Amino acid sequence: MHRLIATVMDLADILSKEQIVTDLQARDRWQAIDELLGVLVAAGKIRSEDREAIAQVVRRREQSMSTGMGFGIGIPHASTELIHEVVGALGRSRHGVDFEALDNQPVKLVMLFLVPQGQFQKHLHTLANIAKLLHKADFRKALEEAPDAETMMALIRQHCGKK
Repeated sequence: MHRLIATVMDLADILSKEQIVTDLQARDRWQAIDELLGVLVAAGKIRSEDREAIAQVVRRREQSMSTGMGFGIGIPHASTELIHEVVGALGRSRHGVDFEALDNQPVKLVMLFLVPQGQFQKHLHTLANIAKLLHKADFRKALEEAPDAETMMALIRQHCGKK
C-alpha cells in the first residue's frame, strides 16, 4: 500500500506558485515548452547547464505525438536522468497556444512535467492524475480566471485535497 502512495503524485506535489506562469507569452508548443523550462531553471528545479539536453528530450517526445489533449490542455512530459524528482511548471495562455492538439483548438493551460529516468510507473500515474484533474471543466475555468499564481496554487491544492 505504501509503495503505491509513493508512486502517485498530483499537481499540488509538483508545483509551487513560483512554478506557475499566469501569462504565457508562447505562440506555439515549442515556445511554451522553452518558456516553462526557463521557469524550472529559475525555480532551481533543473540546472541551467541541463536545460538544453532536457529540452531535446521533451521535444523528441512531443514530436512523436502532440501532448495537446484537447479541451485547451497541453501536457508535455518526458523522463530524463538529469533530474532526481518529479518536477513541473504550469503556464496559462490568455490567447491560446498552437499545440497541434487532438481537437485542433488552442491550448490555454500547459502543464510541463519531468520524471526521473526509469520511473515508468510514476510517470504514468502522474500523467493520469494531471490529465484527470485538468479534464474537469470547472477546475480549468477557475484556473483560467484566477487573478494570480497564488490563487491558482490555492485552487490546485483544494482540488488535490491538500491544505
